[in-house]
Amino acid sequence: MRDILEGMLAESGTLTTEEIFMHILTAVILGLFIYISYYISHSGTAYSRKFNISLVCLTVLTATVMTVIGNNLSLSLGMVGALSIVRFRTAVKDTRDTIYIFWTIVVGICCGVADYLVACMGSAVIFVILLIMGHVKNENRVLLIVKGSRMHADEIEKVIFSYFDQKATLRTKNTTPTSVEFIYELSRKILTQSSKNGKSITTCLYEIPDTQYVDIVAQSDEING
Repeated sequence: MRDILEGMLAESGTLTTEEIFMHILTAVILGLFIYISYYISHSGTAYSRKFNISLVCLTVLTATVMTVIGNNLSLSLGMVGALSIVRFRTAVKDTRDTIYIFWTIVVGICCGVADYLVACMGSAVIFVILLIMGHVKNENRVLLIVKGSRMHADEIEKVIFSYFDQKATLRTKNTTPTSVEFIYELSRKILTQSSKNGKSITTCLYEIPDTQYVDIVAQSDEING
């Protein structure tokens, strides 16, 4: 029992300045690699510049903590106990953000224990996977909003159906005793290609009596900041 306690309290050895510098420098380089990956895979969608910068900082912080802990079991248990009281309340707006958070933690741990090869190879594989499968853009969707007289609701629906067939999805239909509002979702490509007898969908809808407005809104999930 005494030997176990002495082993738990034993120091893992003092790191040199060069070793500490290499841990942190490698974490910074791989953190910037993660930064670039996040920017590429989230460009035009749910990109948050502040969150991306936080990923780099989290990589360096994790590497620093692991450098301090080393192989000291008692210190690692104390660190786990201290971190267990932390509660994170930030909502994740994109499920891919969770991948990046775990990625930074894993890279930080690898750098903190000087396992640079695992950190680099793992980061390369994750980067390729996210580049191929995670580059998702939502900016090709548009909303077609039409408001007109309730008496001509059937005519509006017929026009939309004649232009887009089943390719326009009805998302919302708001009605009052005198008016009706339709909100359709469709792709930008289908909207651009739609034309009947040289007339655009907007022109045809305005030919229906009492049409108040026709709005085309591009959907975007981009987060400013």
